[in-house]
Amino acid sequence: MKSFRKELLFNVPGRRAFINITPQVAECLRESGIKEGLALVNAMHITASVFINDDEPGLHHDYEVWLEKLAPHEPVSQYRHNGYEDNGDAHLKRQIMGREVVVAVTGGALDFGPWEQIFYGEFDGGRPKRVLVKIIGA
Repeated sequence: MKSFRKELLFNVPGRRAFINITPQVAECLRESGIKEGLALVNAMHITASVFINDDEPGLHHDYEVWLEKLAPHEPVSQYRHNGYEDNGDAHLKRQIMGREVVVAVTGGALDFGPWEQIFYGEFDGGRPKRVLVKIIGA
């Protein structure tokens, strides 16, 4: 069994963003040479997320509106965590959207269902953050 590890770096200038990282993960898979196995992709920061869904701008807008209703950024005083930082909402948004995804690798390709893509969700941008890609298989 082979193992491959690579970190992807992101520095979103704004507070929040959804970035399709499928091409970067597919490139990692090509670099690995693995044809059959599993690819783990996870956010290495507790105010960011990795998830799978459709790459459709309306859906991304809906996520933004829905998440802001569930965990609004302001007023920042509503979160006890904000005694340390102003990102209490980002921690909650990450919890909802998830930490990682695992995708099957079949025939040297990411084995997706229709419309599936991998996204990096940023909820407290403005600084460098990492996403781990770990691929195991043969």
